[in-house]
Amino acid sequence: MASPTSTVENYLKEIYLAQERQGDQPVAMGEVARSLGVVPGTATSMIKNLARRGWAEYSPRIGVRLTDEGELVALNMIRRHRLLELFLVKTLGLDWSEIHEEAEQLEHAVSERVLDAMDAFLGRPTSDPHGDPIPSANGKMRQRKLVALSRCRVGAKAKVARITDQDSDFLQFVENQGLKPGTELTVTSRLPGADATGIALGESAPLTLGTRAAEKILVEEC
Repeated sequence: MASPTSTVENYLKEIYLAQERQGDQPVAMGEVARSLGVVPGTATSMIKNLARRGWAEYSPRIGVRLTDEGELVALNMIRRHRLLELFLVKTLGLDWSEIHEEAEQLEHAVSERVLDAMDAFLGRPTSDPHGDPIPSANGKMRQRKLVALSRCRVGAKAKVARITDQDSDFLQFVENQGLKPGTELTVTSRLPGADATGIALGESAPLTLGTRAAEKILVEEC
């Protein structure tokens, strides 16, 4: 099988991430197109090409899912992306809200030799600055039992583990509120009428988060 192009790698990565969000269900063409910023017809043509080459399975009106071979390519790209993000923050001092697009450009260019050296230099990390798990070199992804902050019970003590939205404005908001991965908090209230969750961070003043924001913050309940 020929090596995938950067465009193919992008498709496989985005399909994998969409499957992950949807509980390993087939991904609709509209979702693939939205993730990659293309029209549905373009996405469908590429998906059919991926299926012909053994990287995906496509069913009209149902969607696409990756084969084992496609998943390995996708996991390799996710590993590259997340290691690069961590390297850009830890070594080059870039802000965590600025690194996503930089890693998007670099992930296709770095060699396996450089990637492995980077991994060793960083201490074989298991997560990136946003808390996203970094796959191992053999394509294994660490699984953690995480829950959206919006679903935590009142009184629960929790630790922020992962931020699922890579939008720079949202990441800056998270940082300004002191909610980066590793932060410990207590859920103090649920306000259904206001569609919000109240939390406390140590000695800091209580915070109130809208449900849309709280859904993007995944935590480990303590």
